[in-house]
Amino acid sequence: MGRQVILITGASSGFGAMTARGLATAGHCVYAGVRDIHGKGAAAVADAARFAKEWNVDLRTVELDVLQQSQVDAAVARIMAEQGQIDVVIHNAGHMCFGPAEAFAPEQLAALYDVNVLSTQRLNRAALPHMRERGQGLVVWVSSSSTRGGTPPFLGPYFAAKAAMDALAISYAGELTQWGIETTIVVPGAFTKGTNHFRDAGAPADQSVAQAYMDGPYKGVEEKALAGLASLEPADADPESVARAIEAVVDAPRGKRPFRVHVDPSQDGAEVVNGVADRMRAELLRRIGLEDLLHIATPS
Repeated sequence: MGRQVILITGASSGFGAMTARGLATAGHCVYAGVRDIHGKGAAAVADAARFAKEWNVDLRTVELDVLQQSQVDAAVARIMAEQGQIDVVIHNAGHMCFGPAEAFAPEQLAALYDVNVLSTQRLNRAALPHMRERGQGLVVWVSSSSTRGGTPPFLGPYFAAKAAMDALAISYAGELTQWGIETTIVVPGAFTKGTNHFRDAGAPADQSVAQAYMDGPYKGVEEKALAGLASLEPADADPESVARAIEAVVDAPRGKRPFRVHVDPSQDGAEVVNGVADRMRAELLRRIGLEDLLHIATPS
């Protein structure tokens, strides 16, 4: 594939920033979505500008709080005005939390669902009409091995939100192929080093309930869970491998992109379970006469 115009959410740090830089270095025009570009996101904007200048690549930042439909619409409108097309959307923005599920307020679960799930719907509704009009495009969803792999305790609200996003991605996949739009779900494992994912995790609002767990029969489980996850991660686990996997998907020939890609050095079992589930999905579509939905439509 040649130069493509790409929008990636949550690109101020972590997988998002790594992917934005990698795709720009590969020769693509990349718009890195950053929140609060004049405040907390200012450093990320400056870093991206320095990278673009140093490496002479087309890496741009765009203000994009995925919780604000107005900003999502404005970001897509800017790309269309400057480039006349949008080829790839990468749903990377997300947030995690850590603590006993009971200790989280319902509003906290709603907020996690907002950033991990509803954000993708906002961007899809802004970008997909342009892709459908052209009859081609690619939507990449950054999921999590937690949706179907081993699930350690105290991450329940996050797991639930990512599972919802993964389910939405699967449904979208079948509804976009006949428009010529491809879907790939990238599934990272639990990288405990090299990103701010665990460091910036949200905490439960009801600390009295959380403390009851920590002082009661679940005393020590928090430490064991975190230490256990870290111990499963090989010493050479590299979060950049997630960015490289996304780059490979973007650069793959149209019609040959994989439906799902796992990047899980810890091997928590998600690849096995997803393999069965994705195979059953394909089989059901065949049985009900909708096998065509498994492949993008041939341009007329």
